Amino acid sequence: MDTFKLEILTPNGEIFNDEAISVVLPGEEGEFGVLAGHSSLTTLLEAGVVDVEKEDKTIESILINWGVVQVDEEKVIVLVEGAVAIRGESESDIATALDDAKSLISEIADANPAIASVSAKIESAAKSLL
Repeated sequence: MDTFKLEILTPNGEIFNDEAISVVLPGEEGEFGVLAGHSSLTTLLEAGVVDVEKEDKTIESILINWGVVQVDEEKVIVLVEGAVAIRGESESDIATALDDAKSLISEIADANPAIASVSAKIESAAKSLL
């Protein structure tokens, strides 16, 4: 299966840097998916959840507050102001990630009407990890 390089970067550092099969992003006009060989585009991202399908077929969910994405046929670069990866090796790691995600959501709650949807996706992603 074809893959592409995916980088998700914040001012505080890298959140994700690996090969991916697909990524679903919360675009300004709605969610959209990217596969290897996607045509080039640059667009704004809104608060939401980025779902990354990795080479091992697992899905990693990353909450973002807002940013921009640049897509070309071989690489996707996501630059965001804030992000929290919902992952961990233990239940306490996952609980910490959820607390961080809830803090990020509370910071943007007044600015985005889709927060309830984002919260539901985060809870769903966390339950699948446990």
